[in-house]
Amino acid sequence: MGTTKAKLMRGEVALGAWNMIPHPNVAEILAGEDFDWICVDMEHTAHDFQTLENICRAVKGSGKDLLVRLPSCDDVAAKKALDCGADGIIVPCVNTREQAEHAVAVAKYPPEGIRGASLARCTDFGRNFSDYFKTHNDGVLVIVMLEHIDSVQNVDDILSVPGIDATFIGPYDLSASMELAGQLDHPEVLAAQKILLDACIRHGVPPGFHIVPNDPPQVARRIDMGFRFIALGLDTGFIIDGCRTMLSEVRKKQKSKL
Repeated sequence: MGTTKAKLMRGEVALGAWNMIPHPNVAEILAGEDFDWICVDMEHTAHDFQTLENICRAVKGSGKDLLVRLPSCDDVAAKKALDCGADGIIVPCVNTREQAEHAVAVAKYPPEGIRGASLARCTDFGRNFSDYFKTHNDGVLVIVMLEHIDSVQNVDDILSVPGIDATFIGPYDLSASMELAGQLDHPEVLAAQKILLDACIRHGVPPGFHIVPNDPPQVARRIDMGFRFIALGLDTGFIIDGCRTMLSEVRKKQKSKL
């Protein structure tokens, strides 16, 4: 485990990177930078569990928490992700109290949850089973995504569920559920985000946000607003930005010589 949970409990900001490219080297590169956590996105990418297990090996020893955005709030997917060695889960589209309770339950062993015990990689193939089992429920990170208008309407019920370590507001899906897809600056979308943010602060649950563009001023604004669990960009975006920056400078110099 890294420092993410401790930072969130102290009210500090935990910064993360978003891994879309299904290769261990990419996650290893991200883990070598000054992020607190790395998220492997298994909802919208080609990541499979064999790749995830190799990513867990690549990130091990970096001191960074490895989180997995699940394809859905699924018992088997959560169990496999944690068995591979992930430190926590990000559960998409949590819209009701019952779904929030299930998100916590799939991440924790009985009596607090329903996760099945195994002798998989997470326990060093059984060699560390006892210690892992004893400490897992307190250490595992459970992040719920609030990304639908239904979650706005049910936010107080959702956030009253024990065991949620942070939330993650999904602005794109939220806007789509309001029939305003991609209109992230629309007053109604911003008002819905504000309801979620205020509820998180009221319930003492760290609010989260994914800032996709390479935009440090926006990060600063979100922190000033009260967000504490923040994803910075995408690995794919970092590549695009790097290519464009390099090519732009080179092309300028070529043109200046003409």
